[in-house]
Amino acid sequence: MIVTTKDLFRHAYGKYAIGAYNINNLEQIVGLFRGNLGKSKENSDPSDVTASAPFIIQISRGSRSYTDKAFLEGMIRTADEVFPDAIFAVHLDHGTEEVCYDCINSGFYSSVMIDASHEEFAKNIEITKKVVDKAHAKGIVVESELGQLGGVEEDIVGSVKLTAPAQAAEFIAKTGVDSLAVAIGTSHGAFKFSGKQGLHFDVLEKIQKAIPKDFPLVMHGSSSVPHEWVERINNAGGKLKDASGVDEKQYLPAAKLGVTKINIDTDGRLVWCAIHREHFRDKPEDFDLRPAGKEFMQAYAEYIKHKNSMLGSSGQLESVRKSLAGSGGKSCGCGCGCK
Repeated sequence: MIVTTKDLFRHAYGKYAIGAYNINNLEQIVGLFRGNLGKSKENSDPSDVTASAPFIIQISRGSRSYTDKAFLEGMIRTADEVFPDAIFAVHLDHGTEEVCYDCINSGFYSSVMIDASHEEFAKNIEITKKVVDKAHAKGIVVESELGQLGGVEEDIVGSVKLTAPAQAAEFIAKTGVDSLAVAIGTSHGAFKFSGKQGLHFDVLEKIQKAIPKDFPLVMHGSSSVPHEWVERINNAGGKLKDASGVDEKQYLPAAKLGVTKINIDTDGRLVWCAIHREHFRDKPEDFDLRPAGKEFMQAYAEYIKHKNSMLGSSGQLESVRKSLAGSGGKSCGCGCGCK
């Protein structure tokens, strides 16, 4: 069942964070749904990997253009049928104004992110407000970003600029945005920190106090870049030196301070890379893509289950379902057929 991020955030706020996972292909989609649900309508094997968690599917501009966006949309619709117990949002990640309008008009997305964080403050407000007005008219919710993360996202190279609490409050008031991605020390990619740096909880706490009560915050660039996966990649011929990420033990403390959505992309790529490198290293005679794909889907499902346990979202699915039923079981209003 596709819902809005607002529906999910209402239940999660202050208790746990919801994993927002970027997907690009069939294998990632299947692994993601299995990791959150385990069983499908055809397979109810209790031994399946399962976390019983709500989640957010993120589609970036890069994944939309990888082949054709219709392929991704079709696979997600199919996954919704194959895993009827799933509760999730479909979210555009780091959209430009033009791409946001395309997604709003498509009737498929329940949530979009407009990223004008590289613009001056006033221009960011102006662009975000235009997207919010168009999205809200169709029942779609909007995420925006204030401050800048380091690293590279799509075609934008970011330099670190932490979010100012007073500006966050002003930005929310002037744009009407539904959630806000804040810069509190994370960065995009596999090389987030050097030394022992971590999240700026002092900044996050000030932001939460400055903005409206129970307003959902978002943490981008939050993959943990596990050493074991980096090591497996390098042992199979990779060259990812000094890669590091966000300590998973910081997820729940951030959630207690209003972070309800945590973006995870790099970790999924690391799992994909390690599994495929190892498979073809160990089976050089193999040229069939399917055995490696099956290995990846299982490994990714197990990793999603682990991630949800660290986010605190494991076991929350039925409670979310009851919460949605209590609110009348309304659809997201986006015309995507969700209930």
